[in-house]
Amino acid sequence: MTHYRPPGPLGLGGASIGNLFQAMDDDQARAALDAAWDSGVRHFDTAPYYGFGLSECRMGAALSGRPRDQYVLSTKVGRLLEPVEAPAHERSGFVGGMANAAVFDYSADGAWRSVEASLARLGTGRIDIAYIHDAAEDTHGPAWRDRFSEAMSGAAVALTRMREEGLIRAWGLGVNGVAACLAALDAADPDVFLLAGRYTLLDTSALDTLLPRCADRGVSVVLGGPYNSGLLAAGGTYDYMPASQALVTRRDALAACCKAHGVDLRAAALQFCLGHPAVAAVIPGARSAMEARDNAALVRASIPAALWSDMRERRLIPQDAPVPR
Repeated sequence: MTHYRPPGPLGLGGASIGNLFQAMDDDQARAALDAAWDSGVRHFDTAPYYGFGLSECRMGAALSGRPRDQYVLSTKVGRLLEPVEAPAHERSGFVGGMANAAVFDYSADGAWRSVEASLARLGTGRIDIAYIHDAAEDTHGPAWRDRFSEAMSGAAVALTRMREEGLIRAWGLGVNGVAACLAALDAADPDVFLLAGRYTLLDTSALDTLLPRCADRGVSVVLGGPYNSGLLAAGGTYDYMPASQALVTRRDALAACCKAHGVDLRAAALQFCLGHPAVAAVIPGARSAMEARDNAALVRASIPAALWSDMRERRLIPQDAPVPR
């Protein structure tokens, strides 16, 4: 039995409204959030790290007054925010943001403090899902297993207690790599993973490793980064870095295949993610009301079965990858 499944196939990721790579004002952020709600989105993800508190504050303001039982709200622990007098204009890709610094803390006490601070910024009395953020190799390098062990003996214990006491409904990891999620399945009893960029049209590394184990354990997977930070949405970045020529060539082949079947590559990217039974939702970001509305339309767009067959024949997706029906 699945531990926990967020509502609906489409959610909204909150990094963009934390000014990731590009500043937006409060009105633009509110418009994107309102458009997502009006398009039927009821699953919203954020983190203290996104804009150093900015994303949580903006999301809380937009959801204020919405019926609390009608949506799922997730945020993250693992970094505590501390006030600073004069932050740099751009930090870790976030432009502007609030006057805070982010300090890693994977302890149990840190998790309690993080949740309490997030509740205040969000202006709500409940978080539905709490993810342990970035306890993985891409963030911590060769020492990641030490930080992961800290998280399992600290934050994971605290979040399990919060779940048992009804303070949260579910917990898991929010990471960009498969290895940490596999380790968490061995070390603890998570409900759901937020995995960014590792099950997409360009990267199916979770297919033969993590997703089958999650399906067996009843652990849901929420997929972030379905466009691999932009390459699958006509951008030039992959995992937040300039894309290699090999990846651009592969993206172009996917786009050509989609064009032959009259399908928007972005629609194929979103819906491919949802084809696996372990995947509960996909949560692209949105920088504007138009992008939020586009994501909602793309996830509902009609895609002929022939497209997926053609992608398999061209070896653009694995032969055994489940596809939407």
